[in-house]
Amino acid sequence: MITLYPYLDGTAVRRSYHMNLNQKTIRLSRLALFSALILLLNYTPLGYIRVFALEITLIIIPVTLGAMLLGPADGAILGGVFGLTSFATCFGSSQFGVALLAINPVGTFITCVVARVLAGGLTGLVFERLHRSERFRPVSYAVGGLLGPVFNTLFFMGSIVLFFWNTEFIQGMASTMGAANPLTFVVLFVGINAVFETAISFLVSTALCRVLYPVVHRRAAAAV
Repeated sequence: MITLYPYLDGTAVRRSYHMNLNQKTIRLSRLALFSALILLLNYTPLGYIRVFALEITLIIIPVTLGAMLLGPADGAILGGVFGLTSFATCFGSSQFGVALLAINPVGTFITCVVARVLAGGLTGLVFERLHRSERFRPVSYAVGGLLGPVFNTLFFMGSIVLFFWNTEFIQGMASTMGAANPLTFVVLFVGINAVFETAISFLVSTALCRVLYPVVHRRAAAAV
């Protein structure tokens, strides 16, 4: 019997099915690993560095690293995991979050979750575009490692200003800080913490991605 469409042969179809299944399994396993790391850092002291009055969070690191290694779609998912853990604190464990939730629940959800989804997705997207270019590939790791925490702070604080700047709660905080405008408020609010968080995330994410990216994508190619 002559097969006009050999690619429809049963063996080829089964091989293609198993290849796709294998790729999906690997992707889900990696997503689960990074998600577990986010949860571990969020709910244990491992996710924080406390130095004098500073409390530096490390949770953005797996989001940034995952976005660079796994791509923008998975980066957005990991950002969503981070965002949901942040949103959960608005129901009791964070006085600041509880206050925001009482004022504007939708704005609070966007601030906690959507902002982190955008941060993870855009970090992965920019890194992916730069890494495809031979010209920009050497700097793509550093740019991605920097953009993760920068996007996180930018979208989070931008959402707070957008949804809550004119509320009595935030105006009271701004007055106490001596902030006369949104930009001054953001700078004073994030303070030195944001500088250290950005620096640590940049150094760790950049270094790990340089090492892990060839390994992850070599294994992905081998699985195909």
